[in-house]
Amino acid sequence: MAEFRWLLLAAGALVLAVVFWLSRREPRDSKPAPTGFLKRAIPPAENASHGAAPSQDREGSEQKPLADLVVTVRLMARGSSPFPGDRLVLALREAGLKHGRFGIFHRHEVSDEGRITFSVASLVEPGSFDLSRLKDAVYPGVSLFLMLPGPRDPLAAFDDMLATARLLAEKLDGELLDEHGSRLSVQRERYLREEVIQYPHKQTAP
Repeated sequence: MAEFRWLLLAAGALVLAVVFWLSRREPRDSKPAPTGFLKRAIPPAENASHGAAPSQDREGSEQKPLADLVVTVRLMARGSSPFPGDRLVLALREAGLKHGRFGIFHRHEVSDEGRITFSVASLVEPGSFDLSRLKDAVYPGVSLFLMLPGPRDPLAAFDDMLATARLLAEKLDGELLDEHGSRLSVQRERYLREEVIQYPHKQTAP
């Protein structure tokens, strides 16, 4: 009986060792999902008007975020009818925005085409616009966002972004929301504007 008991204990220890080894083993095909531009540039909705969190690369090492501050305004279609792709893109172009880097639209500074004032991304993953499939594409909404540091005059860029958002909302019969998905109130506009005004002072503060 004693020998049989020792045999059972040895077998149990062997099973536990195998289970532990299998639990520690990583599947060969498992790879970390790549962190896209929009996930690095735009923080989650509840943090969109505050400092962006650092991102991680494929190896999990921390990278510097593309912006210290991202100010966001959403333009949403009313009801259950999304924006037709061709109509939305036409409105963006008529507002002076250009399709470019990352497949999204940008307002470029007049004095320097290489500098971006603000950008517009789709709310449909991954945020880009496929211009070759506009006839069949629909979009529930877009996100207009200003990344700081960025434009030479952040306040002028913010005012331009808001004016463009209002113009697009009028053309497309859309609704303007804040980064939380609530109606963009006058109070919220003032808060975002004040945050942009204070940004340069916070950067120079000791």
